Amino acid sequence: MISLVLDASVIMKWILSDHANEPDTGKALDILQAMNDSRITLQEPPHWLAEMAAVVSRLSPKIAQESVDLLYAMEIPVLNGPEIYQRACHLAIKLQQHLFDTLYHAVALCQPDTILITADDRYYRKASKVGRILRLRDYRLEDVIT
Repeated sequence: MISLVLDASVIMKWILSDHANEPDTGKALDILQAMNDSRITLQEPPHWLAEMAAVVSRLSPKIAQESVDLLYAMEIPVLNGPEIYQRACHLAIKLQQHLFDTLYHAVALCQPDTILITADDRYYRKASKVGRILRLRDYRLEDVIT
């Protein structure tokens, strides 16, 4: 079974899915449904929930607490080993990107058959050469499910 890492730019689309101007929200919701149907698994870096709480508190404060509760209840596995941090540090230096962004990618790179999905075009442009990363807009569920 394929495993995905979703960065905050993708998970946020679950929370703000009623916003018509959010591109690729349907694709993000398809990933959520595939996870609920046990067709894919998700893994996240240790800071993912804190980042989501920070973003939703800023963008949609009225639903922040409920959103955090729902995301926490999903019990998405978190990878927290030193190899994740070491790889993230390497990527942050090499790509000149924030460590919090590279932690998502490091999880994908440190786990077999794992791909990072991002809606962050800026990060994708810098990191695509490293591999194991897809833009949400290019993602097709049928391409990653074996």
